[in-house]
Amino acid sequence: MKVTVYTTPTCPYCHQVKDFLAQRGIRFIERDVSADRAAAAEMIQRTGQRGVPVTTIDDQVVVGFDRARLEHLLASQRNDHRASLGVQVADASKLAQGLGSIPVFGALVGAVKPGSPGERVGLRQGDVITETNLRPIRNVEDLERVLAGLSSGNRLAIAYRRAGDEFRTETVL
Repeated sequence: MKVTVYTTPTCPYCHQVKDFLAQRGIRFIERDVSADRAAAAEMIQRTGQRGVPVTTIDDQVVVGFDRARLEHLLASQRNDHRASLGVQVADASKLAQGLGSIPVFGALVGAVKPGSPGERVGLRQGDVITETNLRPIRNVEDLERVLAGLSSGNRLAIAYRRAGDEFRTETVL
């Protein structure tokens, strides 16, 4: 299941949609249409909508924060055999750029679900995942692509940075 949320930073309903998905452990890609013209064009082309939030779940579209429709679509499309690392991530480079820092590539861990494979290998908030199964991770989309190709029970090798140090570990999803 691919979930994309088209947002702007000042949209309160956008924050509600993202919080709703995060609380349910749903991985999603956030596209800020105010900063990314290509994302805005993509949203309009795919959905015909010009306002945010717009959420796409595979080929289904949800306009605004429609909790009932989101729950229905997520329940009908959820696949219990899908692999999950149990972490919420954001693009490390976008956050570094926003803070005026030196660009850092990878998936920045924002939260780790208790009991998840991510917690079992010691991932913590602030870690930056840089590689999985020998594939470089430059952003959230790269990590999503790797995880989408795996199922529960598959092994996953992970390289990540924490406070300037690099670590390597392995887990079963």
